[in-house]
Amino acid sequence: MATKIGVYFDAANIGGGLDIDVLEEGLKKKFSSECPVVKKFAVLADNADAIRADIEAEGLDGVLIVGPSPRQDVEIYRFPVLTEYVNLRMHAVLSYEEPDGSHPEPGKPASSLLQQIATDYINMGVVKLLKGNLPDSAALENGVHRILVVGGGFTGLTAANEAAKSGYEVVLVEKTDVLGGACNNIPTASPLHSPWEDKEAVDIAGRIAQVKSNSKIQIFMSSTVAKLEGQPGEYKVTLNTPKGEETLEVGSAVVACGWTALDSKYLESMGLGVSPRVMTSAEFGKKFLAGQIDARRIAFVLDTTIAEEVMLKQEAEEKAAAEAAAQEAAEAPAAPEEEGAEKPGYVKQSLETINHLRYSNAVNAVGMLRLANEVCEKSNDVTQCYVLYKDMVVPGILERFYKKMQDRLGLMMTKAEVTGIKDTGDHVVVSCEKTLLGMDFDLDCDLVVLPTGLVPVSAKEAIMQFQYRQGPEFPDLELFDGYLDSNYICFPYETRRTGVYAAGCVRQPMTLDGCLLDARGAVLKAIQAIECAEHGVAVHPRSGDHTYPVFNFVRCTQCKRCTEECPFGALDDDEKGTPKPNPGRCRRCGTCFGACPERVISFANYNIDQIGSMIREVNVPKDFKAEGPRILILACENDAYPALDMAAMQGHTWSPYVRIIPVRCLGSVNAIWISDAMSKGYDGVMLLGCKYGDDYQCHFVKGSELCARRKVNIAETLNRLGVQPERVELFELAIDEADRVTDMIDGFVKTIEEMGPNPFKAM
Repeated sequence: MATKIGVYFDAANIGGGLDIDVLEEGLKKKFSSECPVVKKFAVLADNADAIRADIEAEGLDGVLIVGPSPRQDVEIYRFPVLTEYVNLRMHAVLSYEEPDGSHPEPGKPASSLLQQIATDYINMGVVKLLKGNLPDSAALENGVHRILVVGGGFTGLTAANEAAKSGYEVVLVEKTDVLGGACNNIPTASPLHSPWEDKEAVDIAGRIAQVKSNSKIQIFMSSTVAKLEGQPGEYKVTLNTPKGEETLEVGSAVVACGWTALDSKYLESMGLGVSPRVMTSAEFGKKFLAGQIDARRIAFVLDTTIAEEVMLKQEAEEKAAAEAAAQEAAEAPAAPEEEGAEKPGYVKQSLETINHLRYSNAVNAVGMLRLANEVCEKSNDVTQCYVLYKDMVVPGILERFYKKMQDRLGLMMTKAEVTGIKDTGDHVVVSCEKTLLGMDFDLDCDLVVLPTGLVPVSAKEAIMQFQYRQGPEFPDLELFDGYLDSNYICFPYETRRTGVYAAGCVRQPMTLDGCLLDARGAVLKAIQAIECAEHGVAVHPRSGDHTYPVFNFVRCTQCKRCTEECPFGALDDDEKGTPKPNPGRCRRCGTCFGACPERVISFANYNIDQIGSMIREVNVPKDFKAEGPRILILACENDAYPALDMAAMQGHTWSPYVRIIPVRCLGSVNAIWISDAMSKGYDGVMLLGCKYGDDYQCHFVKGSELCARRKVNIAETLNRLGVQPERVELFELAIDEADRVTDMIDGFVKTIEEMGPNPFKAM
């Protein structure tokens, strides 16, 4: 823990709003022995060298930066000792409003309440340093500089080549006996380079030759992953090969196993699998490449409304049947349950299937334009191609390709709702309504090409066979229908298994130019994971964090909550249920720390006693009516805390009765902190976190959701104590919702004022 702390005030950030001299005097009086150095600088950022000199001369082991947000000037204040920030600029000066909602007049002395806010935050900052420590190193001495690439298609081949170019060895695993994947059936690619207007050769043969000739790349054909165990920098992978099992050491992995086509039964209503004149774009591309297409009028249909309506109707019927069966079973006399008997139930499948078509819309739109162009070119514009779309989705710069195709001879496009596809025996009739031509019409053609639903291979297979306590598969995120991703919005390539990254169509449907970039990005992440393991630091989102969870096994009751609730499978356990940490897998979110009922888990600079001491350091007045309530805000550092900062910068203000403490994630909030706040006399607690549910934005996947579940237990505890559970509320606040901050905070403060004081105030 820090015992000699230097406190440095940044007048540029807080001058004019606060009386710094008074704050210095109060600090020296309260922490005279703990804070031997207290200084004020006009512009602190210009005096980082002066702080370093004090660390050396005074033997400081802690530095407290008073003024800026911890999200600003981080690189300037990197010191070899514990360093913390007191964010007075955003959470005191800029955001301050009087209790009546008015704003202080410029030029007038700081009010006593504003000075008290600043004093509380400074005291909390000092205590945080007093209760913190520098972590022991978790660095690997010799990380394995070898990357496992699973999948030998376009994305996997690109990833292998890029990793080898970076100086890393590669183990490339392909489950079939042929490299190239789906690209073996693609005649040409959509544009991959500027000016993004013309098709390009895929040259899959050249990519395969490049991989085979590289001495850094070891290829395993007709092979699969049988087992992956360990952690980044020191994984062990066991492969099932034609010659038996083979075990290798790898540092990280890239999953590029691609996609498989959606089952044809889901497009039966559009003639797929029923008429030989109806096929998917994937099947058409394969036959066209083999010279097996003989048609003069081809309709490329992008509208799958017919199939969607049929699937929705089927889903409704299945649901109704399941509900009727459940009702009948409930009314019938109970019968002994047979072992292994299948229980009746409703499996939600149709909507998921529709999504695989919808997600693939951009790929199919570009792909069908490319195929139609190929057909016209090969037939010298004799063949007439029609592209019928409900939505033409063309990503990014490929808009140029789309515009060029609009002028292509032999190719006609129109927006249309396809209401029927009928095989008459010698041709197919496609019925179109609401077209750009201003009329409904029936289109006679020789062949109909339907979209290909891209289903990620990972949706049905445990590709990596993880030897993790949480099982061999990637955790299922219903939102992504089997696509590999831990945070779709913020962290591409990341999966919920640290050190294992996704690329290409196993991550999301994408065109070849996207796969190219994806492979490079995933390889960079895989390299970063190995480098981070060797430095003993975390990967995203707490990139560079040296801390990791430390366990006091003497008090561990083997309840398994930490191992079960970790979103990333960082903890295994032994036969008794004792957790077995893997620091390299850990994302440092603290979810295990929040889950532990015995409080045996801690981080060097983030622990139960530390935050609890900060909570208790706030001056909570006894007189609720005269001095107002005190409300604790525990704000997620990923979304909520930045939103608070931005709200203040944008001129939004909020009640002076709140005190804000950043937490790593709401999943790290331990119930004891709520108890500490209530016993101290706080009148309410706000938990500010990311959105969860179908629209989740949590950087740690389930932090806010877990906190919401734990809040139920907290409510029961408060009820037993005679405290209204409504005094503790969870709010969802996204990083781009700064405009909601004032109403959210002031609204909760008003609710607490109407409820009256916490009953513990009188004790």
